[in-house]
Amino acid sequence: MINKLIEKIQKTHAPIVVGLDPMLNYVPEHIQKRAFAEYGETLEGAAEAIWQFNKEIVDATYDLIPAVKPQVAMYEQFGIEGVKAFKKTVDYCHEKGLVVIGDVKRGDIGSTSEAYAVGHLGKVKVGSQQFAGFDEDFATVNPYLGSDGIKPFIKVCKEENKGLFILVKTSNPSSGEFQDRLIDGRPLYEWVGEQVDAWGKEHMGDSYSYIGAVVGATYPEQGKVLRKLMPKTFILVPGYGAQGAGAKDAQFAFDRMGHGAEGRSVTAYCNYTGGFILILFNAVGKHARCIFIYFALIPAACSNFSRLPQNTVRTCFCNIYIEKNSVIHFLSSAAPSSLCKVI
Repeated sequence: MINKLIEKIQKTHAPIVVGLDPMLNYVPEHIQKRAFAEYGETLEGAAEAIWQFNKEIVDATYDLIPAVKPQVAMYEQFGIEGVKAFKKTVDYCHEKGLVVIGDVKRGDIGSTSEAYAVGHLGKVKVGSQQFAGFDEDFATVNPYLGSDGIKPFIKVCKEENKGLFILVKTSNPSSGEFQDRLIDGRPLYEWVGEQVDAWGKEHMGDSYSYIGAVVGATYPEQGKVLRKLMPKTFILVPGYGAQGAGAKDAQFAFDRMGHGAEGRSVTAYCNYTGGFILILFNAVGKHARCIFIYFALIPAACSNFSRLPQNTVRTCFCNIYIEKNSVIHFLSSAAPSSLCKVI
């Protein structure tokens, strides 16, 4: 699967992953109204709204990106109906040819870890039959419990041609409370990075291991150290945009050919009475390259977004280099800044 991910990145020229993390207040009002009209203001209605929102984003971007990363907690908050929306999202992304990274951050031991691995990446046996559960292509996992928690995932990945991204140095502000603690004079994240590298050497794709790492762009200096410790580890780089990291902060993760990592794209959007703007830009390099601008006027009778003509999008915007604040400024010129979000 790591080979497929790399091939898709090279084909799209976009080493980014689009996060599908749909809080209900991110969903445009007209989508919510349509879902609530059919299912009521219920958990089922909320799940339908986030599923339709995801579908619109995927339809607008699937040919421009290699992968998506749905965060399971955003779906679990709506109970079983939200989990169904998660599964529908995974399946639909596969139909569109996208690699799916399940952001599940699982971590346990023994049979529990194996059950998590089977549920998200493998197949469960039911009588004489086998069935895939959520069937993501990669999963994020927490290494805090050590090899007992990771090896069941590695076993399933090897059997099913799937992959992992193991938390090494996370992007959140308090990550250092544990991850920066010194053990024999070195921070914990370095010890974890070395172990990820060791696991990865035993499970290689053509050029990178399918045992990857999560290293936040918010800590670029630590990231440089970790890249040296994990030269053949594919790195998932969160933290760009809302968490404060800039495009240049993610550069540590890439090799001289621009390979070896995938950063989270920034999706900036403005939802207001007259329309909806979705801007997707590639957070790699000195600046963020805008790869897609999606604008739809939404009259009362219109239920779907309309993609701008290809020549309009690519001719007018694809070669414009912009920083995050410029995007927000652009959106704010069309609507109050309070309605503009970076997600």
